Amino acid sequence: MNKEDQVIMGFRDLYNKMVWLNKDKMEDSLKGYTSTEVHCIEYIENNSDSNVTKLAETFYMTRGAISKLTQKLIKKGLIVSYQKSDNKKEIYFKLTQQGKDIYNIHEDLHKEFQERDKVVFEQVTEEQFDSVLSFLKKYNRHLDIEIKKMGIESVSE
Repeated sequence: MNKEDQVIMGFRDLYNKMVWLNKDKMEDSLKGYTSTEVHCIEYIENNSDSNVTKLAETFYMTRGAISKLTQKLIKKGLIVSYQKSDNKKEIYFKLTQQGKDIYNIHEDLHKEFQERDKVVFEQVTEEQFDSVLSFLKKYNRHLDIEIKKMGIESVSE
């Protein structure tokens, strides 16, 4: 296996292990909510004026799929829609208190997982971090170009 394959397999293996390790605790703490719903809640909380278009771009989903997802979140009482007085055309979303509670549970779990994995990050030098981050940035840029070729705008631009 060449180094490119090793890197890709390493990322996949790392990601799969993180998902597997975190899965039970996430599912127990966030019972009744899908991963997509929770990440949508996270995005809405962290990005002002979230709308269907921004969510679709972020999650690489169709606007129709996002509309269904946001309607589901509205029915569950996790988000509400609103319009700005100067733009009656666009619909935006924000969290309800119940949505903020789910967001906070999710954030606390991430902090717990970060604390668990801290031992590894404490051993990484600034140069190593910079190297990995530089690689990730280059690879992301490349994938953004490939996505754009498919006629899809990427959010990381």
